[in-house]
Amino acid sequence: MPHHLRVVLNISSYQLIQYYEGAVNSVVAKTTDGRTIKFPANILRSVVQSDGVHGTFELILDAHYKFVSISRVGG
Repeated sequence: MPHHLRVVLNISSYQLIQYYEGAVNSVVAKTTDGRTIKFPANILRSVVQSDGVHGTFELILDAHYKFVSISRVGG
């Protein structure tokens, strides 16, 4: 059974450069239900815009908590 987690992200384009240069390789975020999660920064590549990553996103994880997908669900 997949797990659906919603997170609000506000990551500037400057912060993203640190991820891509390898200075930072994980993102720590709080889910909308109050849990703290840590995930690899590279999963954000599909949702990056020119000003960074901003908005509410849904992460889908498989039954073993392995990343499946990320999509924007709100501004």
